[in-house]
Amino acid sequence: MARKPPRGDHESPERTSHEEARVAETLKKGSRVTGAARDKLAADLKKKYDSGASIRALAEETGRSYGFVHRMLSESGVTLRGRGGATRGKKAASA
Repeated sequence: MARKPPRGDHESPERTSHEEARVAETLKKGSRVTGAARDKLAADLKKKYDSGASIRALAEETGRSYGFVHRMLSESGVTLRGRGGATRGKKAASA
């Protein structure tokens, strides 16, 4: 029986807490997030969204769906931004 090769650098002690959190989030992909873990994830998503990240970018980063991230942000009381892009209607008054 052949031995399995080493599993890479994931056992390296030099890993930062940000990388650990990201790995932990992607490992849980598709599983339910409840309790304190859900609160922490919601707070983290809220902070990133408020600093300018899009819902799609956050969904990609966490390995979750757009709908999941949207729901988490809504539950945490975030005022969601508009879609942007070209708008129709009254033009802004130029000063």
